[in-house]
Amino acid sequence: MNLSILLCVALLVADCLSGKSYYDILGVEKSATLKQIKSAYRKKAKEMHPDKNKDDPEANDKFSELAKAYEVLSKEDLRKTYDKYGEEGLKDKLNGRGDGSDAFSSFFGDFFSFNFGGNQGGERETPKGDSIVLPLHVSLEEIYIGEFVEIVRYKPTAKPTSGTRECNCRMEMKTIQRGPGSFQMMQQRVCDECPNVKLVNEERVLEMEVEVGMEENTKYTFYGEGEPDIDGEPGDLVFEIIINKHPIFEHRGLDLYTNITISLSDALLGFKMEMKHLDDKKIKVERKEVTWPGAKIKKRGKGLPSVENNNIRGDLYITFDVDFPRGELTEEQKQGMKDLLDMSSTQKVYNGLQGY
Repeated sequence: MNLSILLCVALLVADCLSGKSYYDILGVEKSATLKQIKSAYRKKAKEMHPDKNKDDPEANDKFSELAKAYEVLSKEDLRKTYDKYGEEGLKDKLNGRGDGSDAFSSFFGDFFSFNFGGNQGGERETPKGDSIVLPLHVSLEEIYIGEFVEIVRYKPTAKPTSGTRECNCRMEMKTIQRGPGSFQMMQQRVCDECPNVKLVNEERVLEMEVEVGMEENTKYTFYGEGEPDIDGEPGDLVFEIIINKHPIFEHRGLDLYTNITISLSDALLGFKMEMKHLDDKKIKVERKEVTWPGAKIKKRGKGLPSVENNNIRGDLYITFDVDFPRGELTEEQKQGMKDLLDMSSTQKVYNGLQGY
């Protein structure tokens, strides 16, 4: 066995002995896709953020280790190096890495700064900038299999500049002496002196997870990514999910609906076919009996997954249309059809809306 192979084996053994692998930290298989890695990180990062685990003295270390695992496994070159040489092979490539806040904020914004820090009791309420609400159009395929959408946001950010300005202005009650033994209380505008700032647009790359089974009008919030307030906190950036119309499928709740047009011969003699589903997998459709226009079949469990439990799925309903031949048949063809079908003429006039 040559020296390079021995070195690789030694590094991998040392990495295993040192503790959990990055795959174990994220709770994914070694064969996990990038989408699965992102989804696992997003779920765990929200649960493990130090601001939510203040009673755990190791919370910062755990969160930093989670971020490190995500940083490595989410980048193709780092992941290949890690898979081949273990953590030891990454030392030079990870110098100067952050504490995990950048990766976290790309999925959530400054979620915990504004939702777990909060104002202390008795303090004046901090002003907040306007929130921005935008529609985000997603495809039915993305809802069916889940996807990550990258959003580029040019966020106005306050930067220091020269001079000072009035800030934190408020109305306070002041007592003024009008004369001997005469006092009056009145409101007076009071401001502090703060360093001057200017707003500069900074590019922010946000990643939003279109979760499997996500419903129409669901709101997805990036905290602190909205309009700024120079004297306070920025508002939020809120995306509202809009599911685009699909050329093949219609969705109603978790159920999917589609139509298939077949020929008259298929309608009479039966047929087999395959249709492509939203995940590109094939669904077999077969009819042995006569199929009339408007006939329906149900494919159980082939609808949309539930966002609360992906194992629960709706059904797929297929309605058949029959493409009748155009034009007029010859007398010979008509007689041949009568002989073939051996059917007498059936004609009935009735109220088709009865019961509605």
